[in-house]
Amino acid sequence: MDDRTPGRAAVLMGIGSYLPPRTVSNDELATRLDTSDEWIRSRTGIARRHFAHPDTATSDLAAEAAAKALKCADVDSVDALLLATTTPDRPCPATAPTVAAKLGLGTVAAYDVSAVCSGFLYALATASGLIAAGIAERVLVIGAETYSAIVDPADRANAVIFGDGAGAVVLRAGDRAEPGALGPFDLGSDGAGRDLITVRAGGAEARLSRRTPEPADHYFSMSGREVFRRAVHHMAGSARTVLDRVGLTAGQLDRLVGHQANRRILRVLADTLGVPEERTVHNIDEVGNTAAASIPLALDHAYSSGSLAPGDRVLLTAFGGGLTWGSAFLTWPNLSRS
Repeated sequence: MDDRTPGRAAVLMGIGSYLPPRTVSNDELATRLDTSDEWIRSRTGIARRHFAHPDTATSDLAAEAAAKALKCADVDSVDALLLATTTPDRPCPATAPTVAAKLGLGTVAAYDVSAVCSGFLYALATASGLIAAGIAERVLVIGAETYSAIVDPADRANAVIFGDGAGAVVLRAGDRAEPGALGPFDLGSDGAGRDLITVRAGGAEARLSRRTPEPADHYFSMSGREVFRRAVHHMAGSARTVLDRVGLTAGQLDRLVGHQANRRILRVLADTLGVPEERTVHNIDEVGNTAAASIPLALDHAYSSGSLAPGDRVLLTAFGGGLTWGSAFLTWPNLSRS
């Protein structure tokens, strides 16, 4: 049964993204790692990624993407700003207020959402709740990451996967039945798997233990094979839950937008759900895995290239550290291209 009954909902009204100008090819990484362009492409589908300049922070990437989303929406103010990120400028305070200040948004509510690669979907759900409850009329939601700051450049397994970037959307209060309305959502987590995707040092747990962290503890680590298995399982299950609530089959989707973790994961996910591969949106070959920025970047690139059309039935799904996962549905709206 379609649960998109009339009522107040969050509606997508603007989108934008930003990639730092430095492009890092597979060949460049191969000069310092025991790897090759062919090896990276065959296992990940990635050809290149973008790295931020050492003087560029996550808040800078976020502000760039957000400014484009605000321009697309033709608005210069919002009631709240949510930033999904795994790589905040500082452990304390949150980075979202810094982004709001850089955008000149004044004293709006601003806070971070931490759910790793699922962060953008968690932030979308949270923003939708603010709007549905009448707390906000417009909300700016951003996913931004500088993974080049937390991945060990000598880590052959992970250094080739991740890139930096940001994507953002502007949401407004509207009706659940109109194009662009977000929902239903499905979110989940499993903290028993926290060690599968982690940075061990830097938090209260490590500090209170009084144990001197190993050098590797300061960098991102991931158990790739197990993450692959769980990512497909949880994204597929979450996606099916949302489709059931909407009253659609996977074959009726126009676009499946999965977290851009790995090209093989995206293929297996589409096959598991029964979505033709040509209906999947992917840009991982050009940007790599950008964690919380992944889905908004993929959406903006698809929108800009014309592969997302008004009226398209779109399913978003992601899996990340925590472990966390989530999915959401929307019918793509007619956005301004100014």
